[in-house]
Amino acid sequence: MRKWRRQLNQWAAGMMDLPQDVIFDLPRVTMIGDMQLYIENHRGVLHFSSQELQLALSKGTLQVLGSDLVIRAILPEEVFIEGKIIGVRYI
Repeated sequence: MRKWRRQLNQWAAGMMDLPQDVIFDLPRVTMIGDMQLYIENHRGVLHFSSQELQLALSKGTLQVLGSDLVIRAILPEEVFIEGKIIGVRYI
């Protein structure tokens, strides 16, 4: 059943020319150098400090490691981070 649903979603994405992150509810991560990070399709902040940010995703967790991290903007499904970004991990 899951395989059939996934194939149907892929077919629909191709037919309607939609990005797969929209169809599969995947996070979209845009990183500018090591200073800015923009994340779409998150489900909430699990943990935040100046060294670490953990975001809930529909499937898993996104961990951002760095120093002097600051949340510049946060919306229901988007977050904009600034600081010295050392690493991004999908858990």
